[in-house]
Amino acid sequence: MTDTRLTPASPWPFVGMAGMACAFFLYAASGLIVPWWAVVLLLGVWVALFAVACAWWTLHPTRLPWVAVLALVVWVAAIWLVGLAT
Repeated sequence: MTDTRLTPASPWPFVGMAGMACAFFLYAASGLIVPWWAVVLLLGVWVALFAVACAWWTLHPTRLPWVAVLALVVWVAAIWLVGLAT
């Protein structure tokens, strides 16, 4: 006989992906304040972080919010550095 008890789903992957969606809007709207090449680089970084978040959805669900936080920290640092360079 198999065990048919269900375990509740963790909310953390959903929180992390919501954070990644918020970060995407910041990355995409960066074209208003940084040059086009910086936006291309930023979107490449976001795609890489999104791939990590997708890979970790089942393996490490509690780490996904930290990926979103990292995405926001990277965005702030990149905008600051590009602002210093221009």
